[in-house]
Amino acid sequence: MSNGWFETVAVAQRRAKRRLPKSVYGALVAGSERGLTIEDNLRAFGELQFAPHVAGHHAQRKLDTTVMGIPVSLPVIISPTGVQAVHPEGEVAVARAAANRGTIMGLSSFASKPVEEVARANPNTFFQVYWSGTREAMVYRLDRARAAGAKGLIATLDWSFSNGRDWGSPWIPERLTLKAAMRFAPQAVLKPSWLIEYLKTYRVPDLTTPNLAPPDGGGAPTFFGAYGEWMSTPPPTWDDVAWLREEWGGPFMLKGVSRIDDARRAVDAGVTAISVSNHGGNNLDSTPASIRMLPGIAEAVGDQVEVLLDGGIRRGGDVAKALALGARAVMIGRAYLWGLAANGQAGVENVLDILRGGLDSAVLGLGHSSIEELSPADFAMPATFRRDFGGDEVAEPAAAPRRTPSAGRAKPATPRTKPEPAEPRPDDQVALGNI
Repeated sequence: MSNGWFETVAVAQRRAKRRLPKSVYGALVAGSERGLTIEDNLRAFGELQFAPHVAGHHAQRKLDTTVMGIPVSLPVIISPTGVQAVHPEGEVAVARAAANRGTIMGLSSFASKPVEEVARANPNTFFQVYWSGTREAMVYRLDRARAAGAKGLIATLDWSFSNGRDWGSPWIPERLTLKAAMRFAPQAVLKPSWLIEYLKTYRVPDLTTPNLAPPDGGGAPTFFGAYGEWMSTPPPTWDDVAWLREEWGGPFMLKGVSRIDDARRAVDAGVTAISVSNHGGNNLDSTPASIRMLPGIAEAVGDQVEVLLDGGIRRGGDVAKALALGARAVMIGRAYLWGLAANGQAGVENVLDILRGGLDSAVLGLGHSSIEELSPADFAMPATFRRDFGGDEVAEPAAAPRRTPSAGRAKPATPRTKPEPAEPRPDDQVALGNI
């Protein structure tokens, strides 16, 4: 259509692929090693089959909720992603889109736009950090985000720097020097609509990370410079997590949890929320889909902290399944980036509208009046679906809890040490072109 509207996230992805230079699109698809995790993130949702009702539906459905105390009009928030060179306005356009659709903007510390600009575009911004650099540097970044108006902190601790890809990694320069621009030019000229958007701004894609600029007023590091600092920083302990949460002093989400014992330790550290996530398949390959690990974690700690799901969300029905298995809300990454690439701010709004419409259809068809009523009784789950890592027992497939309207402050949890093995999975061929 002439206004750029698209009807599904899959269409947005195809448009993004047509519009973006090959290396830029390749960075969005990402994934690691053989791509097993990224493929399972999508396949797992299809294994859950809805059981709709034929009559007795409700004319009005309640889709709103809260996430770490912030009201949202739908249980979908923006997951933080790194430098967004898919569009000149980058994270600011995403933040405006999220604000217009009544939801939260998650801003990466590796973002291409400063937290001050993003928070002005969307007052409901959560700032995301990695355990990177000295404690003094981290405190400075937290203070800056707080001063800018960020209302929550997301700590991402799940990446193990597994970045080799069997299909090849895209070429991304550290800086767009003249030499790099000449090498990149053949890709760019083949995608004139993307190139023209940048030419209109009289500037090239910014590959620096302004939110990691030092307190002495020095220049912001490049993405790869920031990445290098992150890799050279000793990994955090659980005491470090508790310190970071205390230093922030407000709503705090720990992102990347995939084990029940880690979820319990996060409760002990005093977090407000956890995100069940496998880093979108950009972590240890063959980690199961996030949705497979959600039920056991929600059962273990869902009455003490808010539990979110991140990974593989492409449809409103996926959102409904995550909520039914104990998630308070979901986080989206690639989906909104494809929308941004396809049609800028309007494209991100389009993606959020698609997810809202699909969720509303699921709630309607399942005979509910509210997302709070979704439960495992709304679909069939295969007996081998779940992956309950780090727990002392494996719950029955249909035993996931009903969602609770609110979650209190973290309470001490009894550590469990006996791990459960994962179910074996077949060595499937990965259809990377459909990610």
